[in-house]
Amino acid sequence: MNAANIWQEFLKIVTEEVGSRVVETWFKSVSFSRWDPSTGTVYLKAPNAFIKEWILNHYSILLKMHLGRLLNEQNPSILFIDESKSDISCAVESPIKPSSSRAPTTKALTKNGMHGRYRFDSFVVGPNNALAFKAAQAVAEKPGGLYNPLFIYGASGLGKTHLLHAVGNHIKLLTPKIRILYQSADRFVHEFISAIRFDKAASFEQRYKDVDVLLIDDFQLISNKEQTQEAFYHIFKTLYEADKQIIFSSDSLPREISGLSERLRTRLDGGLITDLQPPTLETKIAILQKKADFQQEALTEDVAHFIASRVSSNVRELEGLLIRVLAFATLTHQALSLELAHKVLQRTSPGIGQRSTLDLPRIADKVAKYYKYSILEMRSSKRHENLALARHVAMYFMKKNTGHSLSDIAAFWCRKDHSTVIHALDKIKMLSSKDETFRNDLQRIDLLMHC
Repeated sequence: MNAANIWQEFLKIVTEEVGSRVVETWFKSVSFSRWDPSTGTVYLKAPNAFIKEWILNHYSILLKMHLGRLLNEQNPSILFIDESKSDISCAVESPIKPSSSRAPTTKALTKNGMHGRYRFDSFVVGPNNALAFKAAQAVAEKPGGLYNPLFIYGASGLGKTHLLHAVGNHIKLLTPKIRILYQSADRFVHEFISAIRFDKAASFEQRYKDVDVLLIDDFQLISNKEQTQEAFYHIFKTLYEADKQIIFSSDSLPREISGLSERLRTRLDGGLITDLQPPTLETKIAILQKKADFQQEALTEDVAHFIASRVSSNVRELEGLLIRVLAFATLTHQALSLELAHKVLQRTSPGIGQRSTLDLPRIADKVAKYYKYSILEMRSSKRHENLALARHVAMYFMKKNTGHSLSDIAAFWCRKDHSTVIHALDKIKMLSSKDETFRNDLQRIDLLMHC
């Protein structure tokens, strides 16, 4: 695979993960210069210093993770060549000096996997997330003494990952020598498989058993992996019995995660379970204003209200729209105004008023009721024909009616990657082209969605 193909493949992956708006705004103007396998270094070219610095400050983890997988390099170095100045800057390894018009940005990723910019003081608290926030704060003040384990669940993009990192960063601030490890469940699974392959299972488990605080993100991705769950259970048991703090995030309640062993589910149910709900309009406006303040930008309430009205619930998508507006204002040297926000977002984001306000749980509920299944059945690993069809229909309407990525939709259904959703979309397209009765079913479900 040559450099151009590698970069195109990377863009496809990132589009699924963070959406086309981010890719169009930041990554499309970047090019893959060369790969040096002897030093494990990727060289990228950026058209200007602004784009280079923004990507380094906000998307370094994506670069290292996905280019590393494509190049079969576990921890590649990412070097940016700024074509406007012919200098080189390094992602993650070298902190980026922000321009005077921007707020300082904490180094992207620490050795324990935590994001320095995710802190309690940068998290906007509203009625939708107050309980989860207070529980996370309490755990951070006294790890291992309260709410162990702590299980935070909610739809994608509502701030679960932010809270996990905030706990870790706060504990590290209070007790610098404490051993903390943040890990996604997906990465945990990959590491475990690699450990089995190279006969290093014992050292793998010991690495996790040696920590004082373990933060596991997207725990639903461990479903239906019996051997991995067995290894994790022993890690959990060792840490819990030693009063070490364990925190999970998931898109579902423990009892709704299909393919989860009963003894592991029981352990999760034994701690505090708290959720994150979609933010109110007022909370969305507060989030936008806080993020703008962080960038040292003045965001008026009318502009914040307009941007907030474009997104129904996903905070990550909300931040993406703000980034797009701020970038356009900076690159074109225009004032940040309501007129400019209209100009930027009218073409790229139709807004709540012009599209459905449906979210993933509501769509799942409507389709499940139409086909007379429970959400638990729909999320299970069962694959008999009628249940699989209902699940595929739900995926189809989720892609049609929301701005969620294929990966988000797959995660909602406890599937390991977006290829499951692609298969579902192809299946629905094929059936609807051949079967009039099925087309009528889709029309009825579509009507029910908006009732």
